[in-house]
Amino acid sequence: MLRIDHISKTFNPGTVNEKTALRGLSLHLKPGDFASIIGSNGAGKSTLLGAIAGIFTVDSGSIALDGRDITFTPDHRRSVVIGRLFQDPLRGTAPSMTIEENLALAYLRSAQERTNPFSRIRRRDKEFFAEKLKLLGMGLEDRMRQPVGLLSGGQRQALTLLMATLVTPKLLLLDEHTAALDPGTAEKVLELTRTIVADNRITCLMVTHNMKQALELGSRTLMMADGNIVLDVSGEERAGMTVDDLLRRFRAGTGRELDNDRMLLSD
Repeated sequence: MLRIDHISKTFNPGTVNEKTALRGLSLHLKPGDFASIIGSNGAGKSTLLGAIAGIFTVDSGSIALDGRDITFTPDHRRSVVIGRLFQDPLRGTAPSMTIEENLALAYLRSAQERTNPFSRIRRRDKEFFAEKLKLLGMGLEDRMRQPVGLLSGGQRQALTLLMATLVTPKLLLLDEHTAALDPGTAEKVLELTRTIVADNRITCLMVTHNMKQALELGSRTLMMADGNIVLDVSGEERAGMTVDDLLRRFRAGTGRELDNDRMLLSD
C-alpha cells in the first residue's frame, strides 16, 4: 500500500539554519495496517507525514502509494487519495462555512475522479452527510446549516475526521490529532478514529506523544529518532510490550535515554 524507500530531507541546506529532518528512512505499510509513531521532538515524525502528503519534495529516495510513484506528485493531487488531520482542530475546516458546506467540499474533492468539475451536491448526498454525522454521536446531524466556527474543538476534530474519510482514502495521516483536546473529548475522538479506520479498513499512520496509546491503538508501533525509524514492532511482540519495554528498546537502539517529558508524563 505505502512504500517509502530511503527518503532524506534537509531544510535550509548550506545555511546556519540547516536541519536534516529525515535520514534515509524506509517504511512499508500493507493494506489495512494501522501504525502509531512516537518519538522525541525533532525526531522527524511530522516531517515524515509532510513528505507523504506532498507538502515538500524529498531530497532523495522514493514514495509510492498503491503501486504508483507519487514522489513528485503535488500535494493537491495527493489529497484526493490521502486524508490528513492535524493537532490544531482549527485546521482542516472552513469556520465561516456551514457543516454541510464543509462536508460538500470534502466530498467533491475526494470524489473528483468519478465526477466532473461542475458536480453539485444533491438531496441524497445531504442525506448521506446526515447519516455519517449521526454516527459521531454529537448531534451534528441536526446542525448541518450552522457555521463550523460555532463548534467546540472536539466537534471540529470529529468533523474533520469524517471529512477526511467521507470518501474512503487510500491512506489516512493523523498528526497528534487529539493532543489539543481535553482528556474526555480526546478519548471520544480516538474511539471514533478506531471505529472509522476499522470499519473502512483504512491504512493509517498516526503520530502520537502517548506511548501507552501507541501500544494499544492499531497494529504496529514505530519509534523515530534523528530522522529515522529505530523501532518497528507488531504482532505478538507488540502485544506483550509495556511502556517500560519501549523505553528500554529506545535506549538500546539509540544509546541514550528518551528525554521528552510530554511523552514520559502521558498516561
